[in-house]
Amino acid sequence: MVGQYVLRFGQAAQERLLGWQGFLKVPGTEAQAERESALLATVNRYFNRERFLSDSAHWGVDDYWATPAEFVASDGGDCEDYSIAKYYALKELAVPIARLRITYVKSSKLNQAHMVLAYYPTPQAEPLILDNLDDEVRPASQRPDLVPVYSFNDEDVLIAGRGSAGSPSQIRLWRELTGRLEREARI
Repeated sequence: MVGQYVLRFGQAAQERLLGWQGFLKVPGTEAQAERESALLATVNRYFNRERFLSDSAHWGVDDYWATPAEFVASDGGDCEDYSIAKYYALKELAVPIARLRITYVKSSKLNQAHMVLAYYPTPQAEPLILDNLDDEVRPASQRPDLVPVYSFNDEDVLIAGRGSAGSPSQIRLWRELTGRLEREARI
């Protein structure tokens, strides 16, 4: 896969991808319940160093959800790409999927739609928010600028204030993303 992304994004993509792969294998980053908070902060800061690029400037389309490899290799992305990369990194580091939710929000600060990753230490707990706009992982109560609309993970979609809304496969961009991830896995 690295070779294909070097052809697509240039030689610097190799260094970025190898750095990302190394980050996921660093000794001591195994997800243990008592260490997940530190792990969240590390993952948030790691991906937040990538450049922010709008989809129209970066991919030439209005909305594109990049795979983590595309995000890292191409040296940037938008809020969805940060959230997706953090989600998959934490999954790789053995954080249970049930604790992770990619969350579509309305940002009153930006006055636009935005996406973040929410981490729930327990099902009913207040989530911690991983955001490309903030290197600090903060409880949702400290982020009144974010109004949740819907959230999802590999298992389901939840509409804010209404509950379950079905399978994430109903989200077109998620389906496209998971299809590209499957193709990457075969490379």
